[in-house]
Amino acid sequence: MKTLVLGASEKRERYANRAVRMLVSHGYEVIAIGKKAGKIDTVTIQVAFPQEAAVDTVSVYLNPDNQTEYFDKIVKLSPRRVIFNPGSENKAFENHLNKHQIATERACTLVLLSTNQF
Repeated sequence: MKTLVLGASEKRERYANRAVRMLVSHGYEVIAIGKKAGKIDTVTIQVAFPQEAAVDTVSVYLNPDNQTEYFDKIVKLSPRRVIFNPGSENKAFENHLNKHQIATERACTLVLLSTNQF
């Protein structure tokens, strides 16, 4: 299963960084998207959003003010679900995704992974 982490950062203390590392340690393939190019261990942080990728899950770590540009890009990827991590909850975005039959979850990727519920 491929997971796209939106809001990735090289700063190890950031939850998005921790999520990328934990996803990899659990055997998931990760696409990391951030404002700045870089690396999280073996995963390259990309600035450009992928045009086509077989993504199962998108894990959002951006605050709602920074999400608008991704509404249609994520719909185009057609993931099975989008997880809104704490602080990223966005009812307008959730409604937009639900209209396109994309499931949404308000949850913490780190907790889901830690409890084998991912």
